[in-house]
Amino acid sequence: MNDTTASLPAHHIPTPAPRQHPPKFVLEIVGAVALAHLLNDLIQAVLPAIYPMLKDKYHLSFAEIGWITLVYQVTASLLQPWVGFYTDKRPLPYLLPLGMVVTLAGVGALAAAGSYSALIMASAVIGVGSATFHPEASRVARMASGGRFGTAQSAFQVGGNTGSALGPIVASIVILPFGQTAVGWLAFAAIAAIWVLFIVTRWRLRAAAAQPVAAGPSPASPYSRREIIRALSVIGVLMFAKFIYIGAFTNYFTFYLIERFDLGVRDSQFYLFCFLAAVAAGTFAGGPVGDRIGRKAVIWVSFLGVAPFAMILPHANLAWTAILAVSIGLIMSSAFAALVVYAQELVPGRVGLVSGLMFGLMFGISGIGAAGLGQLADFHGIVWVFKYCAYLPLLGVATCMLPAPGGPLVAIGPDDIHHHPSNIED
Repeated sequence: MNDTTASLPAHHIPTPAPRQHPPKFVLEIVGAVALAHLLNDLIQAVLPAIYPMLKDKYHLSFAEIGWITLVYQVTASLLQPWVGFYTDKRPLPYLLPLGMVVTLAGVGALAAAGSYSALIMASAVIGVGSATFHPEASRVARMASGGRFGTAQSAFQVGGNTGSALGPIVASIVILPFGQTAVGWLAFAAIAAIWVLFIVTRWRLRAAAAQPVAAGPSPASPYSRREIIRALSVIGVLMFAKFIYIGAFTNYFTFYLIERFDLGVRDSQFYLFCFLAAVAAGTFAGGPVGDRIGRKAVIWVSFLGVAPFAMILPHANLAWTAILAVSIGLIMSSAFAALVVYAQELVPGRVGLVSGLMFGLMFGISGIGAAGLGQLADFHGIVWVFKYCAYLPLLGVATCMLPAPGGPLVAIGPDDIHHHPSNIED
């Protein structure tokens, strides 16, 4: 202490400002929510994977199968934005493990279902569990991102895609040989997810307690209201194209392979696994690449890059069908993390609402698409469906209407970091 400072009264001695440490990427937490996403989506993916078994057992049409998916997806779709909107204002950290308890109940209901209506009810319960999981888990991934939003969102999403890829394998090994009641084994996956989410929730509570309370106005978007409305409309079109097309593979690719190439159910499940594994790999790559080269560039490549493969697939033999399906899954899936982070940056400070809208839109479009494609397959055949779905990636030209990156975001609270995404380095 120098003489000048020593001569001042105690209340005049300046207090050093606390050092601001840059946010860190919390790998353990991002990995934990990705693992929980894997377990959650594995449970969900088993449902379409056992559709051939359910179709034979209950004598269902393609349209009735589509309605099972529609009920599940729309239940999740309608609830997710409301969950995100509510928890933006009134955080409910323990909603994550509690939502997985609901999924556990849905697993039990699916294993015990003895009629078509009971299958519909079980799928709705699983949809409720999913609705509570996705917006809150996406929020935690962003909190733990250290500013690398695309990387964290990509890691979170690739956990879900990996679970979706494992679903058909689990179904073919554990469920198809033993029948519908073997679905009950998925309870172990739900219980493991509950345990992981309790650990995540404890970290989230500690992180929230350590976060200084921000003063001042709410975060301001760098975009005008008109640009936000236009951008969200374009994102809606892109989500429509992406998830109708991917939904055709997720729900009906096994039927396509069975009808066109006379494969057995278990062999067709392997090809579905290859497609879903490619989706997981593409999702993993899309986030970090978007952090470096920009979200819009990734979106462009994701849609227009996949269009030639989509056009060729309905005319290919079995070997080339497998290669093209893997290429389509790899390229088209790379856009999802970019779309989610782009939407979050449009409306900063509303991570829960935006995540709920994005995941809700994904589930809603997928569900409506599954029902619609099922109806078309009943009238025209499943091969016809894949032939005309191939044009959907061309809607990616709408990307040109997305606004250019705006100015820096105003950051308050754990959801937003003092970085513009274009300046973030891995």
